[in-house]
Amino acid sequence: MSDLVEFGALSPSSSVSSLATPVSTDPINTPDTDVSVLFDDDIEENPLDLAVDRNRYILVVGGLGYIGSHTVLELLKEGYNVIIVDDLSNSFQNVFDRLKLLAENYFQRIGEQMPALHFYSFDYRSAMMRKILSRYTTYVNPWNCVCEKAGPTRPRLVRNSCCNSPSVESMSRQRICRITGVIHFAAFKSVENSIREPIPYYQNNLCGLVNFLDLLNEFGVKNFVFSSSATVYGSMANKSIPLKEEHCVHSPESYFDHDGEERKAIPGTFGLTSPYGRTKFMGECILSDIAYSDPTWKITALRYFNPVGSHESGLLGEDPRQKPTNLVPVVTKVLLGEMPVLSIFGTDWNTSDGTAVRDFIHVVDLARGHIAALAAAASGKISDPFRTFNLGTGKGHTVREVIDCLQRASSMEVPVQEVGRRPGDVGFCIAEVKRAETELNWKAEKSLYECAVDVWNFAKKSLGSSSRCYDKGRDIDPWCHLSIS
Repeated sequence: MSDLVEFGALSPSSSVSSLATPVSTDPINTPDTDVSVLFDDDIEENPLDLAVDRNRYILVVGGLGYIGSHTVLELLKEGYNVIIVDDLSNSFQNVFDRLKLLAENYFQRIGEQMPALHFYSFDYRSAMMRKILSRYTTYVNPWNCVCEKAGPTRPRLVRNSCCNSPSVESMSRQRICRITGVIHFAAFKSVENSIREPIPYYQNNLCGLVNFLDLLNEFGVKNFVFSSSATVYGSMANKSIPLKEEHCVHSPESYFDHDGEERKAIPGTFGLTSPYGRTKFMGECILSDIAYSDPTWKITALRYFNPVGSHESGLLGEDPRQKPTNLVPVVTKVLLGEMPVLSIFGTDWNTSDGTAVRDFIHVVDLARGHIAALAAAASGKISDPFRTFNLGTGKGHTVREVIDCLQRASSMEVPVQEVGRRPGDVGFCIAEVKRAETELNWKAEKSLYECAVDVWNFAKKSLGSSSRCYDKGRDIDPWCHLSIS
């Protein structure tokens, strides 16, 4: 069983220097593979084992999903070293293969060395997460003692004459984790499924989050980016106005409404329509409480609107292992002949053509928003310990407009049937994006038609029957670390 695999290193760009220290330009070799300290049960974890690796990393949980994989690629391109944890419950191993290929090709083109990329396959709620954090932790010796190898896998402690004999337990308190930021994509996310089966949503999205935060706090990892959702706005999404962050707050705030009147925002929200939305709102409540109780945390909650699109290469895109419920992947399946017809849920909304209006944002723009949030928090540009941001375009499109774009991009007709509204749906959901533009220096750039073109490119290259490689033989053992030859 192999230990950690590193694919290279790159000195980070200036925009991320506060998060990732410069690393050696020499190639980093794959560590010894004769023993796995992380995953062999018969090997005792040793807190004195000072790893040779001194790089800093961003940990991305759920990093092989649709948004996660695009974010990991953008992180690498910006010079971050990345650790992915994903249990492959809603993604596929070949996403990692493609992600690595795209990153290698990018750095080959620009003539620079690729940052380190590590992948572990397990549930982020697992006890294995502690081993991951321990593996990326340096133990500082306040007694001026040094750690020397006393064998192939065990260090021995050498004391100076002035030192008393420190215990391993005491030394373990003096630790510095080389994971400097975390992006959390590991939530379950289907509104429809959450209504049918709410318990798994509360278990994973809330219980798992609390335990994960407790573990991160123990290791001193406190720059945290949370994948939130526009669903936290609840019934405000039916008022036909752009949604401001102040429409859902967790502590009192003052703001100016669309008429220029100053208003007081009272903590809370109204009219949440699904267990999924409630888990996102309660998740934000938990994060806000933690951050304001301990301001050394820097927590950013990014409220997504409707991510669409794919990487321009056609190698990364939205292809969930589970049944898709979002509009664009369903339209894609119809275009590919995997579904006979597209159901339009509700044609009686108060919109231009009767279908629901959404703010569709290209997934690459969304991914770059996460990097902006990490960098802003690390540099101190975000003064509050907890801050929410809408990530959208500020423009709305109806369901029929989305279908029309995909028909033009594919030169194909999408057969549709009109059906009733789904439970949990809202009619109008558009972001007010001034806060993200001002405080994160971030703005969505790609149009809806560009999203459609990239989606169809991904569908042709990666989703057609001749392109699929989803046989079980390509799925790795969930307790093994992936090694790419």
